[in-house]
Amino acid sequence: MKRNLSLRMSFLGIMAMVASVTASCNEDVVFDPKLPRCEVPEMPSYESLPSIEKLPDPFKFMDGSRVDSRRDWECRRAEIAALAQEFQYGYKPSTPSSATTGSVNGDTLTVKVNQNGASISFNCTITYPTTGRKPYPAVIGIGASNLNNAALLNMGVAIINFPNNRIAEQLNGSSRGKGLFYEVFGSDHSASATMAWAWGVSRVIDALEKMPRANIDARKLGVTGCSRNGKGALVVGAFDERIKLTIPQEPGAGGAASWRISDAQKEAGKNVQTLSQITGENVWFREDFSRFSNTSDKLPFDQHSVMALVAPRALLVIENTSIDWLSPQSSWTTAHAAHKVWQALGVPDNMGFSQVGDHWHCLLPESQLPELTAYVDKFLIGRGTGNTAIMKTDGGFATNEQEWIDWTVPTLK
Repeated sequence: MKRNLSLRMSFLGIMAMVASVTASCNEDVVFDPKLPRCEVPEMPSYESLPSIEKLPDPFKFMDGSRVDSRRDWECRRAEIAALAQEFQYGYKPSTPSSATTGSVNGDTLTVKVNQNGASISFNCTITYPTTGRKPYPAVIGIGASNLNNAALLNMGVAIINFPNNRIAEQLNGSSRGKGLFYEVFGSDHSASATMAWAWGVSRVIDALEKMPRANIDARKLGVTGCSRNGKGALVVGAFDERIKLTIPQEPGAGGAASWRISDAQKEAGKNVQTLSQITGENVWFREDFSRFSNTSDKLPFDQHSVMALVAPRALLVIENTSIDWLSPQSSWTTAHAAHKVWQALGVPDNMGFSQVGDHWHCLLPESQLPELTAYVDKFLIGRGTGNTAIMKTDGGFATNEQEWIDWTVPTLK
């Protein structure tokens, strides 16, 4: 295996390894010089991308060789992270921790960032539990948390509301380049709204790490968001390894649903959101992602690969079978494809998928509360022994693995 691997390779920051990427545009990428690197090839052009009808193999390097160890997986993660930024999300800029400061006044956390000659600040509200121990683990809600917040607080978990619309607007297609992120990096920066939010959450974590008086344990952080904000929560968890638990709730297209499978569902007459529709609706993806509107088969990855960027950390995807627009069949099959990465790493119980209908959008039903509490208890609080081996749907869907998966799952040592 021809890989430039440090002897000290372990599950470290994805973006640290992406630092050696030679991208086709001159964007900053995150790099912590204390961490080892992987060689990431130059990004291909859109024109050179081949058609891949089935879900791309997450264990196949860009040079065609296969992942056969955990150290290999780290480098493959770096490749997927680079490809996802190059073609779908835009690049997450590098911001040193020293550029961020924070202060807390009651339940308000103020985050200040000074970079590129610009100075911005924004406030996050914190709801503290009345049980548990300080410093508290916390769930960061993109926009807000639509989980069962009372249950989280009763478990001793704080809830931090992140003002994502201030960081990057998402009113409609005219919102591109608007928000505090673009005041720092320019309105023409490649970062989509979701990647800008990921940058903003990383600054929140920087601030919390410096402020013990905030009574938040920055080593025990989760992230969530619902619908459009669920798409953002996935990006946050994928691109900052300080997030221990990622819970995208009903993210649908661009979250849990595969672009390829959703296109097939649309052709079969299902009323599902597709890539061609979503790129004209809002700014959740980079501007030139629309190139794939009628060619999703040219993407060198799909949402199963994006979810796998979280591995081996914890991921719980919460979906809804009653809303066709979310493409529940697509999400079910995509989740099974993503889960194979956790299986290969020997930690299958670190990734779960729960899909239950007969409730309003973004309203967590009682039937999904057990898996939420099991994941929070185990991966945020650190005391749980509950069942996190969860792959369930009430939709009666087949997994369609033969139709969409033509690759094998290695055992990574």
